[in-house]
Amino acid sequence: MLATVLAIQVGAAGLLLWGPAAVHSLRARWTVLAGTGLSGLVLVLGFLLRFGRVNRYFSPWWAGWGRGLIITWGFVSILLAVAVIISRWWLRVRPEYSAARRAFLHTTRAALLGTSAAVTGYGVFIERRSLSLREQDLVFPGLPPDLDGLRLVQLTDIHLSPFLSERELARAIDMANETRAHVALVTGDLITTGNDPLDSCLRQLSRLRTDAGTFGCLGNHELYADAEDHAEKAGARLGQQYLRQRAESLKFGQATLNLAGVDYQPSRKPYLVGAERMIAPKAFNILLSHNPDVFPVAARQGYQLTIAGHTHGGQIRVEILHKDLNIARFYTPYFDGLYRRDGAAVFVSRGIGTIGLPVRLGAPPEVNLLRLCRI
Repeated sequence: MLATVLAIQVGAAGLLLWGPAAVHSLRARWTVLAGTGLSGLVLVLGFLLRFGRVNRYFSPWWAGWGRGLIITWGFVSILLAVAVIISRWWLRVRPEYSAARRAFLHTTRAALLGTSAAVTGYGVFIERRSLSLREQDLVFPGLPPDLDGLRLVQLTDIHLSPFLSERELARAIDMANETRAHVALVTGDLITTGNDPLDSCLRQLSRLRTDAGTFGCLGNHELYADAEDHAEKAGARLGQQYLRQRAESLKFGQATLNLAGVDYQPSRKPYLVGAERMIAPKAFNILLSHNPDVFPVAARQGYQLTIAGHTHGGQIRVEILHKDLNIARFYTPYFDGLYRRDGAAVFVSRGIGTIGLPVRLGAPPEVNLLRLCRI
């Protein structure tokens, strides 16, 4: 990925060096070369901040935001490179054009270059913080009457880190409590790295108030941070049950809601091995899995509903020619909202936090209120 971004930047610099301004100005040429070199060094630093031997020299806040902003610059530089290509090939200003046409083209080129920064700034400072409550009715004709109208509140992909403050998480908890849900569900990625404040996240989650309690599963970032055992034990002390290859049955009137949970399911291994043993006969079975891609397997095993996160709704989504383009589509068709298959369903939340880039575009953060319905 680093090599790709560097190659794009070098290509864009080459176009600028062959542009009229650089051809006629030694200062412009040196400015382009110096800027390209500095950008390359900054990107290499961002890459090195992934490693403990480097980021130990920085505070978690500086390491997190430093790397995030550098990655964001890489993203912006790609947009700028595209803008340069469009400007050079489709918005070229020729001497024979009229003054009005030349002025229009110059304005359009400036606007195109400015749009890259403006869109990214919107994603960093506005949409990333635009947390909302998303409500979804989940209709199952065979649902037991005593589960009709049951409210499940879901929080996922919190990523408490330099990109998401404890104050912002507290706002999400308050929003969840306002739903007066029967059950709270937390479906993984409480943090991003081992340097992030997992205990603070668990402490905030202990403020969740529901009739039956808080249950959850763990995500890939708990795995990467080697924090699964700590999250399970510390969470239990605070009243949160993280279901790791086990299930809990909850009674609502004469009906049973069976909540089963699994640790993160990596795509390189078979999904849900042995999970069919957690299904409770005559109960409504819900699987909590951070990775939504397990849904077809869960449906075949007999789970009526899978609740997941992981994808961030793509985090950055662009619609071109009625096609929804986002990185999540490369590894799962289940990336945002409700999907159905053979009478079963999966709901995938966009989550609360961000990963990699502190940016959200077309995929605002959310807390989810899911209602089970018979009709």
